[in-house]
Amino acid sequence: MLDRLMGSYLVEQGLLTKHQLLEAYKVQDASRAKLGVIAVAEKLMSIAQAEQVNMLQASMDMRFGDIAIDRGYLTEAQVSRLLELQGNTYLAFLQAIVDLGFLTMQQLEDAEGKYQSFHGFTESDMAALKTGDVTAAVPVFVDTDDPLYKGMFAMGVKNMYRLVDNHLYIGKAYNARVLKEEVLGYQKFHGDVSAVVAISGRYDDVRKMAIAYTKEEFIETKEDALDAVCELINCINGLYATEQSQSDVRIELEPPNFSVNFAEASSEEMIVLPVYIRGGEIKYMIAVSKDFAVG
Repeated sequence: MLDRLMGSYLVEQGLLTKHQLLEAYKVQDASRAKLGVIAVAEKLMSIAQAEQVNMLQASMDMRFGDIAIDRGYLTEAQVSRLLELQGNTYLAFLQAIVDLGFLTMQQLEDAEGKYQSFHGFTESDMAALKTGDVTAAVPVFVDTDDPLYKGMFAMGVKNMYRLVDNHLYIGKAYNARVLKEEVLGYQKFHGDVSAVVAISGRYDDVRKMAIAYTKEEFIETKEDALDAVCELINCINGLYATEQSQSDVRIELEPPNFSVNFAEASSEEMIVLPVYIRGGEIKYMIAVSKDFAVG
C-alpha cells in the first residue's frame, strides 16, 4: 500500500510526473509475480491446485499461502520461501524508480522522511506500511481504540484489496454525523453486535469500484453499480460474521440496500475511511449505532 501512497505523494510534490509514475508501476508489477504463479514456476504446486486456491480466496478470508498450507499443497517453509521470491512491494517500487533514472535513492529517502513528517507517522507506523500487510496498515489510518471498529475496517480493507484491487490505498479516517454523497450502498446487521457498513461516493468513482470487483466493463446504470457494491459489502460482512462466530458472537445480516440519488446517511457516530481505487475515491463508512438513517 505504501507504494501507492508514496507514488501519489511524489506526483503531488512534483518529483514525478503521472506518466513516470505509471511507468514505475509497470516495471514494479513485472517484477512482482503472484504467489500462485511463483509456486507453479518453482514446481511446488500444479496449475490446477493454484487455480483452486485462487477460487477459494473469493469466499474465504485467508491469504493464498494460508489456504495452500491448509489444503496440504505447501508447507509453511515453502510459503516463506515463495514470499521471499515475491519480494516487498514497496522496495520493488523504489527500485523501479531508481532503475528508470527518475530519482536517486537519496531523493527517495528524503521524500519518504518528508511524507512521514507531513502525516505525523511514527517509525512503527512506517514500518507497518512498508511490510505490505494490509491488516497492519489499517490501524495507522483508523485512529480509534475501539476494537470493533478496528476489526471491521481491517476486514473491509483487506478484502477490498483481495477482491477488488490490490493497488488500492487509503487515507486518514475521520468521524462524522452526516455523510452526503451522490450514491450509497449499505447493509445493517444485528445480534450480539449491531452496526452498519456503507460504501458511498460519486457515481463515476463507485462505478470504477464495481467494475474492478465484477471484472465486467458493461456496468452502465447506477442500479447495476450499486448492486455490485452491495454484493461486495455483503461478502465482507459475511466473512466478518463467520470470523466472529468462531468466538461465539452471533451476527445476523439484513439484506443490503442502496440509494441512487444524493443519499444522506446520518448517525450519532460513524467513522469514514477514504479508499482510493482506480483513480477514484469512495467512502467506506462504519457506524456502530442503532440510529443510522438514510434520507
